[in-house]
Amino acid sequence: MRARLHPLTALTGAACTAVVTTAAASWVFSVAVTLAVAVLAARAGVARQVLPAAAVILAPLCVSLLVLHGLFFPEGQTALASWGPARVTAEGLRFALELATRTAACVLALLLFSFTVSVPDLVSALAERKLPPQFVFVLASTLALLPAIAGRLVRIRQAQEARGLVLRGGLLSRLGAVRLQMVPLVLGLIEDAGSRAQALDARGFGGGAPRTSYREVPDPPAQRWFRAAALLAAAGAVVIRLALSWPPGVQP
Repeated sequence: MRARLHPLTALTGAACTAVVTTAAASWVFSVAVTLAVAVLAARAGVARQVLPAAAVILAPLCVSLLVLHGLFFPEGQTALASWGPARVTAEGLRFALELATRTAACVLALLLFSFTVSVPDLVSALAERKLPPQFVFVLASTLALLPAIAGRLVRIRQAQEARGLVLRGGLLSRLGAVRLQMVPLVLGLIEDAGSRAQALDARGFGGGAPRTSYREVPDPPAQRWFRAAALLAAAGAVVIRLALSWPPGVQP
C-alpha cells in the first residue's frame, strides 16, 4: 500500500470514508465499512497495530455511549429494564449502536491511513502543495506518535501485571484496568508529543521560510482523478444527507 498509493490519495480515501460513513448514518453501512477496513489492514500487514490502537480509543468511548444513551435516552419509549431514573430502552440502545459503529468505522479508517502512510512522503507532498508549515508540523508529529500506541499499551499492561494488577476478571475489573492503563498512556503520549515538537522546531521545521524538498513523490494522473471523484462523492453524500434531514414543508 505504501508503494502504490500517493500519500494524499490515502489521506483522501480515509477522510472521505469517514465523511460518507457519517452521512450515511446507518449501523449496517458502518459495520460493512469497519469490516472492509479490517480486511485492508490485514492485507497491508498492520492489523496487529491498527486493531489494538482502535480498541484503546473505542473501548472507553463505547462504554460511555452505552451508559449515556442506553440508560438515559430521553426519547426512549420501549423500556427493557429500569433502575430508578435509569431506563434501558430499545431506542437508546439503537442510537448508541449507531454512534458506536459509525465512530468505529471512522477511527479504523483514519488509523489504517496513519499506520500505512509514509510520513516523509506525506510531508513532502504537503510541502509541494504550499500548505502552512504549522499544519504540516502538527500532522507529522501526530502521525509519528500513532504507531507507538499499541506497543506502549502492551508495555504498560505488562508493567502493571508485574506489580500485581489483575487484568483478567469480570466486567467491572476490566473497566477499572482500562482506566488505569489509559492514564499513563495519555500522559506518555503528551510527553512524547512535546519532545518531538521541540526537536522539530529546533531544526527549523516550524519556520515560515521557503523550504526545498529533495524527496520526489510520484503522483499518477489516475490517482489525481480518484481524489477528485472521492471528494465529489463525499460532498454529494453530505448534500443528500442534509436534504433528507431537512424538515418537511420548510424551504431550505
